[in-house]
Amino acid sequence: MSIEVKNLVKAFDDRRVIDDVSFRVEDGETLAVVGFSGSGKSTILKMICGLLTQDSGEIITSKGEIAMVFQYSALFDSLNVADNISFALHERKELRNKYTEKQIRNIVAEKLELVGLKGIERKFPSELSGGMQKRVSFARAIVTEPNIILYDEPTAGLDPISSTLIEDYIVRLKEETHAASVVVTHQMSTITRTANRVIMLYNGKVVFEGTPDEMLQMTNEYTRQFVTASLEGPMKMGTEN
Repeated sequence: MSIEVKNLVKAFDDRRVIDDVSFRVEDGETLAVVGFSGSGKSTILKMICGLLTQDSGEIITSKGEIAMVFQYSALFDSLNVADNISFALHERKELRNKYTEKQIRNIVAEKLELVGLKGIERKFPSELSGGMQKRVSFARAIVTEPNIILYDEPTAGLDPISSTLIEDYIVRLKEETHAASVVVTHQMSTITRTANRVIMLYNGKVVFEGTPDEMLQMTNEYTRQFVTASLEGPMKMGTEN
Protein backbone atom coordinates (compact mmCIF):
# COMPACT_ATOMS: atom_id res chain seq x y z
CA MET A 1 0.00 0.00 0.00
CA SER A 2 1.28 3.47 -0.89
CA ILE A 3 -1.76 5.65 -0.13
CA GLU A 4 -4.73 4.95 2.11
CA VAL A 5 -7.33 7.64 2.75
CA LYS A 6 -9.83 6.96 5.52
CA ASN A 7 -13.00 8.98 6.17
CA LEU A 8 -11.45 12.25 5.02
CA VAL A 9 -13.27 15.49 5.83
CA LYS A 10 -12.30 19.05 4.85
CA ALA A 11 -14.47 22.15 5.16
CA PHE A 12 -14.02 25.76 4.12
CA ASP A 13 -16.23 28.37 5.80
CA ASP A 14 -18.41 25.62 7.31
CA ARG A 15 -18.98 24.03 3.89
CA ARG A 16 -17.74 20.47 3.52
CA VAL A 17 -15.71 20.23 0.34
CA ILE A 18 -14.62 16.67 1.18
CA ASP A 19 -17.16 14.64 3.14
CA ASP A 20 -16.15 11.19 4.44
CA VAL A 21 -14.02 10.14 1.46
CA SER A 22 -12.04 6.87 1.56
CA PHE A 23 -9.86 5.10 -1.03
CA ARG A 24 -6.60 3.20 -1.51
CA VAL A 25 -3.89 3.38 -4.17
CA GLU A 26 -1.37 0.55 -4.43
CA ASP A 27 2.21 0.70 -5.70
CA GLY A 28 2.25 0.78 -9.51
CA GLU A 29 -1.42 1.76 -9.70
CA THR A 30 -3.00 4.96 -11.05
CA LEU A 31 -6.22 6.30 -9.58
CA ALA A 32 -8.13 8.97 -11.49
CA VAL A 33 -10.15 11.40 -9.35
CA VAL A 34 -12.88 12.98 -11.44
CA GLY A 35 -15.86 15.25 -11.05
CA PHE A 36 -17.20 18.65 -12.05
CA SER A 37 -15.09 21.75 -11.41
CA GLY A 38 -15.12 22.61 -7.73
CA SER A 39 -15.91 19.09 -6.55
CA GLY A 40 -12.86 18.87 -4.26
CA LYS A 41 -10.50 16.92 -6.51
CA SER A 42 -7.46 19.17 -6.10
CA THR A 43 -8.18 19.58 -2.39
CA ILE A 44 -7.56 15.85 -1.94
CA LEU A 45 -4.17 16.11 -3.64
CA LYS A 46 -3.18 19.04 -1.44
CA MET A 47 -4.04 17.05 1.68
CA ILE A 48 -2.11 13.98 0.53
CA CYS A 49 1.06 16.03 -0.06
CA GLY A 50 0.63 18.12 3.09
CA LEU A 51 -0.24 21.51 1.58
CA LEU A 52 -3.57 21.36 3.43
CA THR A 53 -4.54 19.67 6.70
CA GLN A 54 -7.72 17.63 6.88
CA ASP A 55 -10.34 18.45 9.52
CA SER A 56 -10.75 14.77 10.33
CA GLY A 57 -9.95 11.38 8.88
CA GLU A 58 -6.62 9.78 8.17
CA ILE A 59 -4.11 9.77 5.31
CA ILE A 60 -1.52 6.98 5.45
CA THR A 61 1.33 6.96 2.95
CA SER A 62 4.28 4.64 2.56
CA LYS A 63 7.63 6.06 3.60
CA GLY A 64 9.39 7.86 0.78
CA GLU A 65 9.01 10.84 -1.50
CA ILE A 66 5.74 12.40 -2.64
CA ALA A 67 5.93 14.40 -5.89
CA MET A 68 3.36 16.89 -7.14
CA VAL A 69 2.89 17.89 -10.80
CA PHE A 70 0.97 21.16 -10.80
CA GLN A 71 -1.74 22.11 -13.27
CA TYR A 72 0.26 24.70 -15.21
CA SER A 73 3.80 23.33 -14.78
CA ALA A 74 4.80 26.01 -12.21
CA LEU A 75 8.35 26.24 -13.54
CA PHE A 76 10.61 29.08 -12.37
CA ASP A 77 10.83 31.49 -15.31
CA SER A 78 14.22 32.83 -14.24
CA LEU A 79 15.83 29.36 -14.10
CA ASN A 80 16.83 27.22 -17.06
CA VAL A 81 15.53 23.68 -17.47
CA ALA A 82 18.46 22.05 -15.66
CA ASP A 83 18.14 24.38 -12.67
CA ASN A 84 14.37 23.88 -12.53
CA ILE A 85 14.73 20.11 -12.47
CA SER A 86 17.59 20.07 -9.96
CA PHE A 87 16.02 22.69 -7.67
CA ALA A 88 15.11 20.22 -4.92
CA LEU A 89 18.54 18.59 -5.03
CA HIS A 90 20.20 21.96 -4.44
CA GLU A 91 17.73 23.52 -1.99
CA ARG A 92 16.36 20.77 0.23
CA LYS A 93 18.51 20.43 3.33
CA GLU A 94 18.52 16.63 3.36
CA LEU A 95 19.53 16.46 -0.33
CA ARG A 96 21.88 19.44 -0.60
CA ASN A 97 25.11 17.50 -0.04
CA LYS A 98 23.98 14.12 -1.31
CA TYR A 99 25.23 14.50 -4.90
CA THR A 100 28.18 16.12 -6.65
CA GLU A 101 27.47 18.65 -9.40
CA LYS A 102 28.48 16.08 -11.99
CA GLN A 103 26.04 13.56 -10.51
CA ILE A 104 23.29 16.17 -10.55
CA ARG A 105 23.96 16.92 -14.22
CA ASN A 106 23.72 13.21 -14.97
CA ILE A 107 20.48 12.87 -13.01
CA VAL A 108 18.96 15.84 -14.87
CA ALA A 109 19.99 14.39 -18.24
CA GLU A 110 18.55 11.01 -17.29
CA LYS A 111 15.18 12.48 -16.25
CA LEU A 112 14.97 14.64 -19.37
CA GLU A 113 15.64 11.63 -21.57
CA LEU A 114 12.93 9.72 -19.73
CA VAL A 115 10.37 12.38 -20.71
CA GLY A 116 11.67 12.66 -24.29
CA LEU A 117 13.48 15.99 -23.96
CA LYS A 118 17.12 15.08 -24.24
CA GLY A 119 19.57 17.96 -24.52
CA ILE A 120 17.41 20.97 -23.55
CA GLU A 121 19.09 21.66 -20.20
CA ARG A 122 20.10 25.24 -21.07
CA LYS A 123 16.75 26.37 -22.45
CA PHE A 124 14.41 28.56 -20.41
CA PRO A 125 10.66 27.89 -19.89
CA SER A 126 9.76 30.77 -22.21
CA GLU A 127 11.52 28.94 -25.05
CA LEU A 128 9.37 25.82 -24.63
CA SER A 129 5.87 24.90 -25.75
CA GLY A 130 3.20 24.20 -23.15
CA GLY A 131 3.57 20.46 -23.65
CA MET A 132 7.35 20.64 -23.26
CA GLN A 133 6.98 22.70 -20.08
CA LYS A 134 4.64 20.05 -18.73
CA ARG A 135 7.18 17.31 -19.45
CA VAL A 136 9.92 19.33 -17.74
CA SER A 137 7.64 19.52 -14.70
CA PHE A 138 7.38 15.70 -14.86
CA ALA A 139 11.18 15.44 -14.89
CA ARG A 140 11.37 17.80 -11.91
CA ALA A 141 8.79 15.73 -10.03
CA ILE A 142 10.68 12.46 -10.40
CA VAL A 143 14.18 13.82 -9.69
CA THR A 144 13.83 12.76 -6.04
CA GLU A 145 12.74 9.20 -6.97
CA PRO A 146 9.23 9.46 -5.50
CA ASN A 147 7.08 6.47 -4.62
CA ILE A 148 3.94 8.60 -4.92
CA ILE A 149 3.19 10.98 -7.82
CA LEU A 150 0.23 13.37 -7.78
CA TYR A 151 -0.95 15.04 -11.00
CA ASP A 152 -3.31 18.03 -10.91
CA GLU A 153 -5.09 18.37 -14.27
CA PRO A 154 -1.98 17.32 -16.25
CA THR A 155 -3.49 18.00 -19.68
CA ALA A 156 -5.11 21.35 -18.86
CA GLY A 157 -4.63 23.91 -21.64
CA LEU A 158 -3.02 21.47 -24.06
CA ASP A 159 -4.10 20.58 -27.60
CA PRO A 160 -5.32 16.99 -28.22
CA ILE A 161 -2.00 15.73 -29.60
CA SER A 162 0.00 17.22 -26.72
CA SER A 163 -2.56 15.77 -24.29
CA THR A 164 -2.05 12.30 -25.76
CA LEU A 165 1.71 12.67 -25.39
CA ILE A 166 1.38 13.73 -21.75
CA GLU A 167 -0.94 10.79 -21.06
CA ASP A 168 1.62 8.43 -22.56
CA TYR A 169 4.30 9.83 -20.25
CA ILE A 170 2.07 9.42 -17.20
CA VAL A 171 1.82 5.73 -18.08
CA ARG A 172 5.53 5.50 -18.79
CA LEU A 173 6.51 7.14 -15.49
CA LYS A 174 4.27 4.73 -13.60
CA GLU A 175 5.96 1.81 -15.31
CA GLU A 176 9.46 3.23 -14.77
CA THR A 177 9.01 4.29 -11.14
CA HIS A 178 6.33 1.81 -9.99
CA ALA A 179 4.92 4.74 -8.05
CA ALA A 180 1.38 4.99 -6.77
CA SER A 181 -0.18 7.77 -8.86
CA VAL A 182 -3.26 9.94 -8.42
CA VAL A 183 -4.46 11.92 -11.46
CA VAL A 184 -7.02 14.66 -11.00
CA THR A 185 -8.75 15.21 -14.33
CA HIS A 186 -12.03 15.85 -16.11
CA GLN A 187 -10.78 14.63 -19.49
CA MET A 188 -12.10 11.26 -20.64
CA SER A 189 -8.99 10.38 -22.66
CA THR A 190 -6.80 10.88 -19.59
CA ILE A 191 -9.08 8.62 -17.57
CA THR A 192 -9.19 5.81 -20.12
CA ARG A 193 -5.50 5.99 -21.12
CA THR A 194 -3.85 6.35 -17.72
CA ALA A 195 -6.07 5.03 -14.93
CA ASN A 196 -6.49 1.59 -13.41
CA ARG A 197 -9.35 2.79 -11.23
CA VAL A 198 -11.59 5.84 -10.98
CA ILE A 199 -13.44 7.61 -8.20
CA MET A 200 -15.99 10.33 -8.95
CA LEU A 201 -16.78 13.09 -6.47
CA TYR A 202 -19.96 15.11 -6.11
CA ASN A 203 -20.94 17.28 -3.15
CA GLY A 204 -17.77 16.10 -1.44
CA LYS A 205 -18.71 12.42 -1.54
CA VAL A 206 -17.63 9.47 -3.67
CA VAL A 207 -20.57 8.68 -5.97
CA PHE A 208 -18.72 6.12 -8.12
CA GLU A 209 -15.71 3.86 -7.77
CA GLY A 210 -14.61 1.37 -10.41
CA THR A 211 -12.51 0.81 -13.50
CA PRO A 212 -12.55 3.10 -16.56
CA ASP A 213 -14.44 0.38 -18.45
CA GLU A 214 -17.06 0.23 -15.72
CA MET A 215 -17.36 4.00 -15.86
CA LEU A 216 -17.94 3.90 -19.62
CA GLN A 217 -20.73 1.34 -19.18
CA MET A 218 -22.68 4.19 -17.56
CA THR A 219 -24.79 1.96 -15.30
CA ASN A 220 -24.40 4.62 -12.60
CA GLU A 221 -26.51 7.77 -13.08
CA TYR A 222 -23.57 9.96 -12.10
CA THR A 223 -21.16 8.37 -14.57
CA ARG A 224 -23.81 8.52 -17.29
CA GLN A 225 -24.16 12.26 -16.85
CA PHE A 226 -20.39 12.78 -16.69
CA VAL A 227 -19.51 10.65 -19.71
CA THR A 228 -22.26 12.12 -21.89
CA ALA A 229 -21.63 15.69 -20.60
CA SER A 230 -25.37 16.02 -20.05
CA LEU A 231 -27.07 18.84 -18.16
CA GLU A 232 -29.72 16.31 -17.13
CA GLY A 233 -28.92 14.13 -14.14
CA PRO A 234 -28.29 14.16 -10.40
CA MET A 235 -25.31 16.55 -10.58
CA LYS A 236 -26.24 20.21 -10.76
CA MET A 237 -23.67 22.78 -11.84
CA GLY A 238 -23.21 25.57 -9.33
CA THR A 239 -24.42 23.51 -6.38
CA GLU A 240 -21.49 21.18 -5.90
CA ASN A 241 -18.74 21.91 -3.36
